Amino acid sequence: MPRPTGRVLTLLELLQSGGTRTVAELADRLGVDGRTVRRYVDHLIDLDVPVESVRGRYGGYRLAPGYRLPPLMLSDDEALAVLLGLVAGRRAGLRTAERTASETVSAKIRRVLPKHVARRLDALLESLAFTDHQPGEFATPDAGVLLTIADAVRHRRPVSIRYTDRDGRRSERTLHAYGVVAHSGRWYVTGTDPEIGEARTFRLDRIADARTLPGSFEAPVGPDPAQRVLSGFATAEYRHEVTLRIHGTVEQIRAHLPASVVSLEEHAPTAGKDRATERWLRVELRAERLDWLPPALASLDRPFVIERPDELRDLVIALADRLASYARQA
Repeated sequence: MPRPTGRVLTLLELLQSGGTRTVAELADRLGVDGRTVRRYVDHLIDLDVPVESVRGRYGGYRLAPGYRLPPLMLSDDEALAVLLGLVAGRRAGLRTAERTASETVSAKIRRVLPKHVARRLDALLESLAFTDHQPGEFATPDAGVLLTIADAVRHRRPVSIRYTDRDGRRSERTLHAYGVVAHSGRWYVTGTDPEIGEARTFRLDRIADARTLPGSFEAPVGPDPAQRVLSGFATAEYRHEVTLRIHGTVEQIRAHLPASVVSLEEHAPTAGKDRATERWLRVELRAERLDWLPPALASLDRPFVIERPDELRDLVIALADRLASYARQA
């Protein structure tokens, strides 16, 4: 059985993950009663850890804003790993704080690196290249919200969120979150809305507040969180609905039309056939614009049939005519 000191440190770790923790939740996580939780909180306060008491229906305890973590010791290899992670995260657009925070922490680590390690890092950064395009500027999620939701996902706890949708409508809802997904420079949480019984995906930067609630839930069987998010993008409501039949392998089609763009109907393979076997596959997608699709189909270089819309057929013919006229030029 854990010693009281170990439980106090576990309590501090829970509070450091962000958000407000109810007494019932803390008692359940620590395996003690509510009175003991309050005693552990008093121990933290005696150690000058600023724990605040929050009143209300979902009240409990949280760390006071501005509380700083104690000193952290890193080896040379660990410092290099952190700096490279910061560089890769910025390049991928995955940030959970303002740009200045990322830059200042990089500067702090670089200042304490031994000169020979700093020189090696500079040499690596100067020779490092990326094959993807630089992403645009994205709104970043609140770090406390991200950590609270991640903890709720891990321990299958319901979470209450305040959300603002793309039209500016605000709502407060309960979510059974079972996955956090990073995709194309943004963070998403996917889960089930118990009030309507449907799977939902939310952008984390649009969540203003998150609080863990008492209770637990079972994650649904089926696709993993990343697949659910990609499927949601592919089936979202857009201006055009496109249906194609393409002759090729699953891998050939996915190389140019990934799961985040299209849903692919894979027929059960017949005897002796698998995903690497060429056959006619049905492809469906939704898009606001169609002008990007003809070049994608051309690069695919596989036989295809356009079932709808007719506008796409006209665009493909126009592209083919332009390519043919370019090829005839001397």
